[in-house]
Amino acid sequence: MTTAVVFDSAGTLLSTYRVAKDIERQVLMPGIETTTLTFTSLERVLIVLPVHSKHIIATPPDMLLSAYLVDNEIGFGISCTRKITTAEEIGDMLYTDTRARVGDLQECIRNVWGVCRDETMLTLNSGAILNMAQKAVEFTITAGGWPFEGAKETITALHRMGVPTFIASGDRSTKLEIMADHLGIPRDRVYGVATPSVKAQIVSDLKNEYDRVVMVGDGINDLCAFTKADTAILTVQQPANRPEELFRAADYVITHVRDVLPIIGTLIRHPGTSRS
Repeated sequence: MTTAVVFDSAGTLLSTYRVAKDIERQVLMPGIETTTLTFTSLERVLIVLPVHSKHIIATPPDMLLSAYLVDNEIGFGISCTRKITTAEEIGDMLYTDTRARVGDLQECIRNVWGVCRDETMLTLNSGAILNMAQKAVEFTITAGGWPFEGAKETITALHRMGVPTFIASGDRSTKLEIMADHLGIPRDRVYGVATPSVKAQIVSDLKNEYDRVVMVGDGINDLCAFTKADTAILTVQQPANRPEELFRAADYVITHVRDVLPIIGTLIRHPGTSRS
């Protein structure tokens, strides 16, 4: 019986620190859970921006973020949303926004740099949360991630067991690929900028190739994938406030990424084990 394991990245394989800036109130929100922040309103859409942090920092802070994106022909990826919204609708809002400035994103980047300056292996992702009802950028965001202790060893052990591993995440693909190289996951098994519904589709597609697909995640944006997986593992290694429905959807709850190994070992030894 073949088994594959799909990991979320931030909070699952990577210890992650996030910060958001409330544009209207001009308040920095350190340590915020951006997917939870997004899910608190049906009108919010979390996007990731393929921007270089050093280039952002070198840009005049008073410049409109929308103007910066247009001038540099920067696209976006939809990371998380609760409602069906087209890329065209999001682009029309993002590229004409008059509220957020480059300096708002600079504050987020500098905050993450300050908190994560001692990490030797670090990936940075920046983006924004748009409010479709307000027709404006509501928050700028930046996240820094570094591997949990034992994450690389866990991936190596799974591969030695003959279990292929995948990453399905809302983060940028280019940043995920760098981390996947470090962890030992092939780049063709990395799916970036994956919304909750896309994660679920990835799991469904893999079920056509493998007898059992296991999803390992830590947040509300993994819930759809949990319901599609043969086995759902919720990891609470990253401290966060998680809704009860996540725990109800999980077959296992773990406190460290390495705890995946005995679960997979049991599933391999007892292939008849299935979700009730």
